[in-house]
Amino acid sequence: MTTTHRPARIGTDPGIQAFWALRIGFTALPVLFGIDKFANVLADDWTKYLAVQVNDLIPGDAAQAMHAVGVVEVVAGLVVLLLPRVGGPLVAAWLAGIIVNLLLVGGYGDVALRDFGLMLAALVLSRLAWAYPTDVAPIRR
Repeated sequence: MTTTHRPARIGTDPGIQAFWALRIGFTALPVLFGIDKFANVLADDWTKYLAVQVNDLIPGDAAQAMHAVGVVEVVAGLVVLLLPRVGGPLVAAWLAGIIVNLLLVGGYGDVALRDFGLMLAALVLSRLAWAYPTDVAPIRR
C-alpha cells in the first residue's frame, strides 16, 4: 500500500508553526541587530562587546569591526529567509563565535548563556527546515 504525501498546513501542524516562528525570528533579529551596529540604538557602544583578543586579530579598529559584524548579521538573516537549511547552521556557528568572544571579554556570561540557547534554537530551525522543505500549503478553511 502506498501513501501519498500531503503538504503540511501552517494552521494545523505544530512542527511547521515552530519552523515558521524560528525562521521569521532568525530572519528579523539578525537583520535588526546588524543594522543597529551602525545606528547604536539598542546598545550605546557595541565595541564594549568585542574582546581585545578578537580585535587584535582583525584589521581596523573596534568600530570598523562592529560594522563588519553588522553586515555579517544582516547577510545571515537574509540567508535564513531564503535558505533556512543553510541559514540555521550559519547563524548557529555565528552565535558560537559570539559566545566565545563574550567569554573572552568577561562579565557577559549571562548574555553568552542566552546566546547558547539561541544557538540551539538555530540548530532546531535547521532540522525543521529539512523536515518541512518547501511544500507548505496555505491555511485552508
